[in-house]
Amino acid sequence: MLSKNQIKLIKSLELKKNRKREGLFVAEGPKVVGDLLKAGFKPHTIFSTQPRDNAQIVTDEELRRISFLQHPQEVLALLYIPETPHVKTLEGRLSLALDGVQDPGNVGTIIRIADWFGIDSIYCSMDTADVYNHKVVQATMGSLAHVHIIYSDLEELLAKANVPIYGTLLDGTNIYEQELTKEGVIVMGNEGNGISEEIRKLVNRKLLIPNFSQKSETAESLNVAIATAITCSEFRRRF
Repeated sequence: MLSKNQIKLIKSLELKKNRKREGLFVAEGPKVVGDLLKAGFKPHTIFSTQPRDNAQIVTDEELRRISFLQHPQEVLALLYIPETPHVKTLEGRLSLALDGVQDPGNVGTIIRIADWFGIDSIYCSMDTADVYNHKVVQATMGSLAHVHIIYSDLEELLAKANVPIYGTLLDGTNIYEQELTKEGVIVMGNEGNGISEEIRKLVNRKLLIPNFSQKSETAESLNVAIATAITCSEFRRRF
């Protein structure tokens, strides 16, 4: 049976300040929880409607009370937030950088995209959505277990980078015609404002995803997660 304190703790973790204070985050569903546990994330408490190792059994109604999902998925886990990974060298690899991406769904999807395309590190500006927001965690579909997420002063990090810095910009060169490299950092910007002025000055390889529509009126821009997928796909197609 769930205690009032357990319910209060779980609900409090919807807020970043409480996640930071408690050092905990929420993950839900057998796949997401299973992948995170396999990757070494340490459990605080696991709640499940079905018998499983080291889990507290709850009823379907109790799971609905603590779940952040519209349709709860059998298991909810409180996991410890791991220590921030060290910044890996940018040389010799392809990395992503998120500059003020604020929608949790977009951030989670981008983590999943990075995992799919074999990109193991994402560097985030401090105003990018918190990766341990439950919406981000769920959108990753377990890929949070496979990608290192590092929050840092993005401007300082990129200013010291000795690799090409790519960014998708309206004044960029068609990505399908631009020379690309095996190593580098791909910067993706805020949903509404794009890449910030400070970071834009550091981008030395501007890319444009061309619009192929023949209509006079068409979409003004692509969703940032979709743009990330197209960009990563083109890099991996070449290398």
